[in-house]
Amino acid sequence: MKSNLLSTSEATETHEASDRSVVQHLQESAVFSDYQDAFENTTQLPLMLRRVGSFQAPMQGSKKLNPFCAIMAASNKTCAACLQLQQKVEESASSEAVTMECFAGLSESAVPVRVGEKILGYLQTGQVLLRPPTKTQFRKTMQLLEEWKISVDAAALEKAYFATRVITSEQYQSVVRLVAIFAQHLSALSNQLTVQTATAESPQMAKARQFVADHHSEDISLSQVASAVHTTPFYFCKLFKKATGLTFTDYLARVRVERVKHLLLNPHTRVSEAAFEAGFQSLSQFNRVFHRIEGESPSDYRAKLHEQI
Repeated sequence: MKSNLLSTSEATETHEASDRSVVQHLQESAVFSDYQDAFENTTQLPLMLRRVGSFQAPMQGSKKLNPFCAIMAASNKTCAACLQLQQKVEESASSEAVTMECFAGLSESAVPVRVGEKILGYLQTGQVLLRPPTKTQFRKTMQLLEEWKISVDAAALEKAYFATRVITSEQYQSVVRLVAIFAQHLSALSNQLTVQTATAESPQMAKARQFVADHHSEDISLSQVASAVHTTPFYFCKLFKKATGLTFTDYLARVRVERVKHLLLNPHTRVSEAAFEAGFQSLSQFNRVFHRIEGESPSDYRAKLHEQI
């Protein structure tokens, strides 16, 4: 019984690590970087991708971080208030975009990036006012800071607060819609980007990736790949996980799923044929892996694909 519990726990940790790796690949991808630059330059609002459960301030690192929020983030208590808001957003944004106001009246939005029922992370934007700032609202904010015993430069904070971007609710809804459309695109690309992302890696890892690409349709093992790059299986396992963020088994599964998706572009190819050609050893294994990675069954994916075509 103890052994079963341990293996279940290890499997959960492996899946969570895999999810974190997927989000990291998305964050580092050219697709996200290009869209982020275009979005921020056009809207003058921040856009960040935040993984589920992250304790990092959502807009940290953005070139468009609101100066008022930057001052607030310097205090542990206001930072904690911000993170509490993020937790509420995560709890609410399970299926669609959610917009909430922080203690100072600024609106922030989160859109889930998901695979099937699983949420990998959130695209977040905001730090704007949906109505002009008022002296009354600022006084309420200052009163809260005094209650929290937070010392700030009131003049600098007031200047930053009244310089906060103000847009109408209709305009902001359109902005959030743009983020939601991009979230759908990232969800669809998540596995492809994980497999294709080329980071600065050792010649051994480059050779290993190429070996998997050339032999994924065969019944290959970690030991075979390790031998091909002249390392021991134990050392290769550690090296591969460090370089890709994925276990070898998960990486191989993702490569095979991408091959299946390519084969299914042909409307005459059966799902079972594509599965076996890509290297899956059984249909039950294939269906389970495909649904975990793509969030839907192979048959549903194929049907949607040819509806679009």
